[in-house]
Amino acid sequence: MATAITSTHEQSWHEGREGRNEAHSSGISWGAVVAGAFVAAALSLVLLALGTGIGFSAASPWVGSGASASAIGKSTIVWLCLTQLIAASMGGYLAGRLRTRWVNIHTHEVYFRDTAHGFLVWAVGLVITAAFLTSAATSVIGGAAHLGAVSSTPANSQSNAALNPNAYYVDSLLRSSRATNEQSDLPLRGEVAVIFANGIRLGALPPADRSYLAQMVSARSGVSMPDAERRVDETFVQAQQNADDARKAIAHSMYWMFLALLIGAFCASYAATIGGRQRDHVVVV
Repeated sequence: MATAITSTHEQSWHEGREGRNEAHSSGISWGAVVAGAFVAAALSLVLLALGTGIGFSAASPWVGSGASASAIGKSTIVWLCLTQLIAASMGGYLAGRLRTRWVNIHTHEVYFRDTAHGFLVWAVGLVITAAFLTSAATSVIGGAAHLGAVSSTPANSQSNAALNPNAYYVDSLLRSSRATNEQSDLPLRGEVAVIFANGIRLGALPPADRSYLAQMVSARSGVSMPDAERRVDETFVQAQQNADDARKAIAHSMYWMFLALLIGAFCASYAATIGGRQRDHVVVV
């Protein structure tokens, strides 16, 4: 009888102990997650800088020199995937090794928590990297916009116009053998760029805009109206094709970015399980 009472008390004590451990211990070691996320973000930026340097070294403006655009594009995709693989794996592994050891937890639960830790490392690291790159891009764009607002010389205005994807086509449309005042052409070029942008958005130039551009080209360059209309049509088709190529390039890059991020999420989750397994099997001496 005494033995039965003792067994019952021991069982109740163990159940109470397990309940207390489960209730008072967090399932997430945020310190390990944040540490792994910062490591993953730092490695991503370092590898991104290295890849950018390699890409600029391989590219060349000279014909027949350096790597082709297709080779650089494929290398960029491979490097992006490798960046995610290396950075996410390292961050997830560190989170698994640094996380708090859980006691009286089933093996399957430990495996799930380690996987969740790796996924959190990938998510937090991605947010940190995106915030840094967004801040850097905003600073660059803001500086360029400020320079564009305060600059009034034709040279600075032409430099800022280089950011417009239709700047070259506007220049080719208004090209003339006559001597012109570049300063007075700036409002005209801006108006043509807006008309081209609206036509690309609609898919075709409205008849009124086409006639207006043809009259503008005829008056500025001295060509006949049929030649001016033909120049407008040819230039707009080239600008439209360029916009379509840019759209396809951005879409393809987003697809590969999606694949690279999936690779990073998987590698971080799996590496965290490896780190956690090694953490749990460390022999205390």
